[in-house]
Amino acid sequence: MLAYGILPPAMFLCMIAFMLYGFPVAFTLGAVGLLFGAVGILGEHFHPSFLSALPHRFFGIISNDLLLAIPFFTFMGAVLERSGLAEDLLEGTGKLFGAVPGGLAYAVIVVGAVLGAITGTVAASVITMGVISLPVMLRYGYNPRLATGVIAASGTITQLIPPSLVLVVLADQLGRSVGDMYLGAMGPSALQVLIFLGFILVLSLIRPQDMPPLPKEVRGDLDLRLVLKVLMGIVPSMVLIFLVLGTIFVGFATPTEAGALGVVGAFVLALLHGRLSRRIVVEAVHSTADLTVMVVFILIGSTVFSLVFQGLDGGLWIEHMLSGLPGGPVGFLIFVNIFIFFLAFFLDFFEIAFIVVPMLAPVAQSLGIDLVWFGVLLCINMQTSFMHPPFGFALFYLRSIASREVKTTDIYMGAIPWLVMQLLLVVIVIFWPGLVTGLLDHGPAVDLDSVRIEIPSGGLGDLGQPGGLGAPGGLGQPAPLGQPLIGGGSE
Repeated sequence: MLAYGILPPAMFLCMIAFMLYGFPVAFTLGAVGLLFGAVGILGEHFHPSFLSALPHRFFGIISNDLLLAIPFFTFMGAVLERSGLAEDLLEGTGKLFGAVPGGLAYAVIVVGAVLGAITGTVAASVITMGVISLPVMLRYGYNPRLATGVIAASGTITQLIPPSLVLVVLADQLGRSVGDMYLGAMGPSALQVLIFLGFILVLSLIRPQDMPPLPKEVRGDLDLRLVLKVLMGIVPSMVLIFLVLGTIFVGFATPTEAGALGVVGAFVLALLHGRLSRRIVVEAVHSTADLTVMVVFILIGSTVFSLVFQGLDGGLWIEHMLSGLPGGPVGFLIFVNIFIFFLAFFLDFFEIAFIVVPMLAPVAQSLGIDLVWFGVLLCINMQTSFMHPPFGFALFYLRSIASREVKTTDIYMGAIPWLVMQLLLVVIVIFWPGLVTGLLDHGPAVDLDSVRIEIPSGGLGDLGQPGGLGAPGGLGQPAPLGQPLIGGGSE
């Protein structure tokens, strides 16, 4: 535990204590980093010039093109959130599935997945679906726990479905491409949606009274006009999704450029819905600026903390503790996911990604764990930070828009089954890494044992001797015409 001295664990515990006390995360990280930086200099753990790397790190954060994807995707989601797209999708799909038990729940899950792929904002998804769907569900006999649980869980799918902001941040912290992170998340996000839909199907067979179908006068006729209405809501959204993700996957655009394309697409969709206005744009700019400034300040604070932490051998301390866990890579992954699960009670995903992930990534790499698999696994786990009773932000959002007849205990109890399903996906991905890595292009495999370098003309003889270093054809002289230097010998 103290093989590398008392300062690394003391620095880590000091950071946690300040955050639990309520200080802003960005300022806590910076202050603790500077405090222990002074201790490190006074204790001669490193030279004062060691901290001269900070200005270069700050400039690296501000000039990081990849992080430009965050304001682009946030702005795209903010415009779409206010364009009325969610209302149209929920109304149409609710009527489409309304004839079967659990029809509204199916509609909320499907629309949550679509909104997750085009907005990327948990708050927007939960609040929008809660305002529209929760009163209708309660009015027609849905169990309050089921109704609140499905809305909160469907909103959190946003964190995993590309183009997720969480995946962009994790790609930056793990040193992997955003395209690989998005490809790796495709399988788990699809499986997450199927697990949710399967749960509703099983529950509708066991307890249909908890999710009755909509009355005929409410859902109307299942005719071509209703189908076309749903398609008119979904097809433009699918086009935007493929415009953003497809250009990344085929290599036509970087994530930043794809985010800019997404902003243009969001303006077009808002215009098609007749809801593009100056007020929408101004509100979207404000919310984007708020989130971007928060991310940059947390990044600046975390880089101060991480530089000093590494200078005090904190990285070696973490690696020493975690690399010796029983069970090898699987034991490490189980421990890390339990640690992240409990840490998510108190920290949101940005804070976990900027503080904890840089400490864990070197250990994962030393154990031979694919960092894309590792990043997607952490992303799945960090979904739970929005569903933890009583701290989950998705539950807070839902409480803020739910009527007084919905008890807070119903919201908390309703979240538990969906939280268990998210943890089930974590277990599946730990023991089935191919779900993440199956779509990745790892390049041609090279057997290093088969690589052979042959030196022509008898190898390295004496200087001036045939085949020697100074002789024609030796390493110091050009080879005769037509005779290659490497691989040109005969067997």
